Amino acid sequence: MTGSTGAIDLSRPTSVHVVGVGGAGMSAIASVLVAMGHTVSGSDLKESPGLDRLRSLGVTVSVGHDGDQVGDVAAVAISTAIPDHNPEVVRAGERSIPVLRRAEVLAAITETRRTIAVAGTHGKTTTASMLAVALLGADLDPSFIIGGEVNEIGGGAAWSAGDLFVVEADESDGTFLELHRDGAIITNIEPDHLEHYGGFPELLAAFDRFVRETAGPKVICLDDAHAADLVGRLDAEGGELLTYGTADRARFRMTEVSSGRDGVSFVLADGDSRLGVIELAVPGMHNARNAAGATVAALAYGAEFDKVAATLARYAGVARRYEYRGEVDGITFIDDYAHLPTEVEAALGAAADGNWPRIVCVFQPHRYSRTQAVGGEFGGAFAAADEIIITGIYSSGEAPRPGVSGKLVLNAVLDADPHASVAYLPHRSELASYLRRRLRAGDLCLTLGAGDLSSLPDELQASWVSAS
Repeated sequence: MTGSTGAIDLSRPTSVHVVGVGGAGMSAIASVLVAMGHTVSGSDLKESPGLDRLRSLGVTVSVGHDGDQVGDVAAVAISTAIPDHNPEVVRAGERSIPVLRRAEVLAAITETRRTIAVAGTHGKTTTASMLAVALLGADLDPSFIIGGEVNEIGGGAAWSAGDLFVVEADESDGTFLELHRDGAIITNIEPDHLEHYGGFPELLAAFDRFVRETAGPKVICLDDAHAADLVGRLDAEGGELLTYGTADRARFRMTEVSSGRDGVSFVLADGDSRLGVIELAVPGMHNARNAAGATVAALAYGAEFDKVAATLARYAGVARRYEYRGEVDGITFIDDYAHLPTEVEAALGAAADGNWPRIVCVFQPHRYSRTQAVGGEFGGAFAAADEIIITGIYSSGEAPRPGVSGKLVLNAVLDADPHASVAYLPHRSELASYLRRRLRAGDLCLTLGAGDLSSLPDELQASWVSAS
């Protein structure tokens, strides 16, 4: 296991004030801290249903930021969105109260349980949620913090009596290396967050370190080229690994994969021993791999295969991960968080398995820095779409960059296929009226992106209802 963070000791009752407690990540932290037996207060800029839920759990929540709200706490926790000049952060500094990043608090939580950290460029949220659900179904009573709402649980965090803790390990700023972990899953490794790391070799080195410093089960997907290279480097050192995928060299091999509109199934074997069939009610080859990784990890921690398979058969997915959003006038709406080229390709691959008459894909590029880095790699990602609409970039707080716009993605699509049916609508306000004219009965309208595009399916359906 990794060593102590030294940031805060959560093995005994203490008090924490959470600034920005209404955000999804900090709300999850606050709810777990309360369940652990700590005294928690918090503040946020405005009221929200999430604040009411936290109050019901026993969190003292204030609306607005004021230094007097810090009180006599042992630590103040902040998200990356909270500036240094926030009055509560300033007051904590004046009183020599430690101000901790979310990652530091999360690392302190991981020190209290046997932690399984799920890492990778994409698939982390789904794989972590599948693992948490599988362990629950296997009566191992895990705790978890996941970066999305697990539909059948109604949230992204829980604290239970068992000794296992499942956490999504975010590599974006290197803090995944701070987690005190017993086991790990690596879903894949691709170039992303390179502005933080300085380059892809540095990112690969961080993943190498992440795995090497994990003492327990190391579950790695061999179907991903860079993850497979990582396995090769670790094999040379005699590391003990649990590999999975469709690759012939995988110890846990997936065969007989069948994906359709309503789900995906496959056979999982351990070497020459056939374990059985896993059936999911969520489609796509990427979800099959996610389920395989979660299953292998669950087995490594004592779960029975039959219980895992039965639980995953009831798995209802995570919000914004190929999420069914409704149907109107014969048009089906599905929304997905996909914002990287391989994620877009995977989401459209799942859609293609559904044999829709037409797939109309709306894609919102995410961040100027990311679009500048990978915009040219999106060309082949949209091959399964019949119509493509590229929007303006969702900035996520970044300043615009000269020459960087959604046109980088548009040009990549046209370079890959000059005859592609693709439109560029840079203004969010243009989308609904354009799609009202283009969509027809039988279509799948698939919205993709990590920004604010998730409200578009509801807007479109409401406009159809009001017009009828």
